[in-house]
Parts: sequence; C-alpha cells; structure tokens
Amino acid sequence: MLQTAMTCEEVRALLDQGAQLVDVRSPQEHRQHPCPGAVNIPLPVIQEALKQLDKATTVLLYCTSGHRSGTAKRVLEACGFVRVHNLGSHSFLQDCYQ
Repeated sequence: MLQTAMTCEEVRALLDQGAQLVDVRSPQEHRQHPCPGAVNIPLPVIQEALKQLDKATTVLLYCTSGHRSGTAKRVLEACGFVRVHNLGSHSFLQDCYQ
C-alpha cells in the first residue's frame, strides 16, 4: 500500500486553506467509505472532469491503496496542475479525521 509523506496535521492545514479533496475510487467505493468534504471523480473520467478542479488550488487525491491516486496525480500534473498530492489510501485520511 502506498502512503503519503504528509502528516495528518499537514493534510488538515491544507484542507483548512481550501485544498480540493478528490476521491478517485469508483462511485460505489466512495459511497461505502466516504470522507467528509471529498468530491468523487473516478480515475477513468478524471481527464474529462478537469473543469471541476481549480489549477490554482492544491489538490489532495486518495483511493483505496494509493495506486489510482498516484496515476491521477500524474494525469493532473500532465494537464498543468502543480500543487497535487497523493495521500494514498482512504484509511490514512479516515485516521486524520479521528
């Protein structure tokens, strides 16, 4: 499982500053284990959904293991996003909310 190099404190600080939290899992996975404030943009449609995201605002990505969010990070960076972080698994993020 891929993990972020960020701490929960850093994640919370970025979210407090308005970072965009993006769940790249399937809609079903998102419904089963949602994270507060996250928008669900599944990896297969992320390129078509770029208009939902602001390039000037930090993007925090997560999925189940960190693999899909890692791929999404590369896609966003290729499309001109510069402040993109792969948080890894949703369980890391859930731990940050506790």
